Amino acid sequence: MRSKEIESRRRPPYLGDVVELVSSMRFAISLLAIIAISAMIGTVMPQNAPMPNYVDQFGPFWFEVFKHLGLYAVYSAWWFLLILVFLIASTALCITRNGPRMLRDMRSWRENVREESLRNFHHKAVWRTALAPAELARQSVARLADAGYQAKVVTKPNGVLVAAKKGAFNKLGYIFAHSAIIVILVGGMLDSDLPIRFQQWFMGKTPFAGNGLISQIPAQHRLGLGNPTFRGNTEIPEGGSSPVAIIPQATGVLVQELPFTIELKKFHIDFYSTGMPKLFASDVVIRDHETNRTFPATIEVNKPLIYKGVAVYQSSFGDGGSKLTLTGFPMTGSDASGFPVKGEVNAATPFKRGNEQYSIEWTGFRPFNVENLGSQDARAVKQGSSLNEQLSASLDKHSGSAAKNANNKDLKNVGPSVQYKLRDSTGQAREYQNYMQPVTIDGGQVYLSGMRASEAEAFRFLRIPADDAHSVRDWMSLRAALANPVMRAEAAARYARQAIPPAASAEAAALSAQLQESTARTLAIFAGKGAGDGGLAAVAKFIEGIKVPAEEQTKAANIFMKMLDGSLWQLWQVAREGAGLAPAAPSEAHARFLQLSMLALSDSVFYGAPVYLQLDEFVEVKASVLQVTRSPGKKVVYLGCFLLILGVFSMFYIRERRLWIWIADSDGGSEGLMAMSTQRKTLDFEHEFNDMTAKLAQSA
Repeated sequence: MRSKEIESRRRPPYLGDVVELVSSMRFAISLLAIIAISAMIGTVMPQNAPMPNYVDQFGPFWFEVFKHLGLYAVYSAWWFLLILVFLIASTALCITRNGPRMLRDMRSWRENVREESLRNFHHKAVWRTALAPAELARQSVARLADAGYQAKVVTKPNGVLVAAKKGAFNKLGYIFAHSAIIVILVGGMLDSDLPIRFQQWFMGKTPFAGNGLISQIPAQHRLGLGNPTFRGNTEIPEGGSSPVAIIPQATGVLVQELPFTIELKKFHIDFYSTGMPKLFASDVVIRDHETNRTFPATIEVNKPLIYKGVAVYQSSFGDGGSKLTLTGFPMTGSDASGFPVKGEVNAATPFKRGNEQYSIEWTGFRPFNVENLGSQDARAVKQGSSLNEQLSASLDKHSGSAAKNANNKDLKNVGPSVQYKLRDSTGQAREYQNYMQPVTIDGGQVYLSGMRASEAEAFRFLRIPADDAHSVRDWMSLRAALANPVMRAEAAARYARQAIPPAASAEAAALSAQLQESTARTLAIFAGKGAGDGGLAAVAKFIEGIKVPAEEQTKAANIFMKMLDGSLWQLWQVAREGAGLAPAAPSEAHARFLQLSMLALSDSVFYGAPVYLQLDEFVEVKASVLQVTRSPGKKVVYLGCFLLILGVFSMFYIRERRLWIWIADSDGGSEGLMAMSTQRKTLDFEHEFNDMTAKLAQSA
């Protein structure tokens, strides 16, 4: 006793309170609640994405806040791992404090009970028999064993006690369930980024943030074969191979060495009618670095290859460097001649336009695109005036997404497309998506060219009408002619002569000259003075500037649109003559072409690129994206799940029952007093009590 008092004095007074708090249920539930909230954040917010994506999504301020909180990699954040450690400690302390007591109680017969206590039980029964106490005790033990009870006979000073128990393994459910939590958490931490973090903290490993060949990345950015756990990806083009996996990090990547090389022989992919992938698989050859042994394998979705403790899953697919042949058409100036452009997906092509140096970064290629070309959403360009809304009503109808309002009956394969970023000498870039073939929208055939300033935006499409030869050359000639003052003047003169023949009279000549001047000015306003200027918006601004009364604006807009429509027809004829082509004959198809051309010319003011790239030919090269993992904690987690199932089953489906029979002499025979208890009093327990009473009180 004295030693215990001395030990308690040496123990810090707060240690007991800390242990009591950490091992309490409320502490564990609080930790579980935080983990649940963290898991929701990790599910909603994309994890381990490139940092610029987060800047675009949340803005600079919240990007920094979320970065310091570690929300971009929740499951490997220091605070999340610390919560797991505390939860392991809390559960372990809980088992340490309560486990031994439960095991002792499970083994205990509770034979120290007294007769008076048994008489106070709610569930009790008394009977008399002519059997001697010893014989009644033997008979009771046999009948209890028949009912599945374990029994023990204890001789008391004033009688015989038969103590019995059933379902004592219910206590193991508590131990199994709590042990399962620890085992699962330990298994999860084994498969977490903790081993990689350890190598970064103490072994000098750092993420690689530059560019270059993987084989030339220095050793401090590489993880060796001894790394116990990792989860990375490798993208392999057909005919290519890879001996490493790439592990994304917040500030770069780490290169994980593999014990074998994966060579992709062929990639297979099938699609549903909606364009969604139906099946994709990779035919690979594995070469072991240690034995130089090679063997073929096929990796499919949900059918991984497992070799030397490393699992290779079919994750996704991409482009392995498709070869592209395109024609570039100027989108500024009076030149309409095309020029050849060569490209390769995942590479860049430099080119010069005037004095400006550009780089085309080829980011993607798709051999087919299934789009909904049924009903189209109108995306109005907000110009800020009702007059301009009248002028650009048709423009608004034809601007926006290439395909909206999914309806399977309107789904069509619109052919190949190429995606690229056009970057100028200052580093600014816009992204474009151009389709190879014309598509029919609202009765007209157009070439789609999507543009967006950042990946957070949706593509907005310029729709260039196809000419009689199913090309964009006629429209390009018209665009170049619109930028040529001489051709504009000739078109204005032709339009004025056709509308008001000057030879009719002197008054007609004067009116024709005035119309020619107005037409030339309208064409000049529509052509604009540079990037972002011109189009229907500029015409609307001009009309507003000449103070047309509100009630006359619609009439004025119609006059200008008629003038613009007629002069553009003449400008098209001038452009065709300049290209050595015959004049276009008046027809409904050509009128439709001219209407779409006017809309496309107005839209092109905001295209933002000095060239339009038309895809002519391609050689597709597929690539397979494989996820490569080493998960030593997987079997540990499976063990934890098995323990959890045992624990839950034991706690909910095994009921502990205790039964006592006090046997005493009574008038040449014996009197039996039975009492029974359980943790959960249910209707089944009532039935069992009645059955046991009848069975035990039955005469021999």
